[in-house]
Amino acid sequence: MGGRGDFRPGRDFLLDEGRTVIVLVLSAVPDGLRGHVTRWLLEISPGVFVGNLSARVREQLWGIVEEGIGAGRAIMVFRAANEQGLSFLIAGDPWEPRDFEGLRLMVRPNVVGEQVAPEQLLGDGERRGRPGISDFERRRRARRGFPRSDRQGR
Repeated sequence: MGGRGDFRPGRDFLLDEGRTVIVLVLSAVPDGLRGHVTRWLLEISPGVFVGNLSARVREQLWGIVEEGIGAGRAIMVFRAANEQGLSFLIAGDPWEPRDFEGLRLMVRPNVVGEQVAPEQLLGDGERRGRPGISDFERRRRARRGFPRSDRQGR
């Protein structure tokens, strides 16, 4: 790579011979899997691995991670030729990637069927605001605020 003015996003992310930097995050996985991954990647923080791998080695490593993950979670991020410039693989995580107009975004699990306590419902069955909202937040939202005595001395 040349000087600062020569940087080309995307192209300079490729290192040598088609190898790209990847980040692998493992959580709640067996220690043996973490040890196995250190054969190819550098562990820069507990459960966070980085390195530069070819696509073939990356795919083989991901297969090993999927097999040995147990009840844990894994996320791998790597360079890709798309609009975002990256792609990711997920295993064991309830969040799932979805395509949204050409962008891959992470979507939280569907909570439509969650149980709602009867006191959280309005008369017509519609849900009230957030459960467990504090009195402070209720007053703030109602724009009543605290009594003046609470604000003295400031």
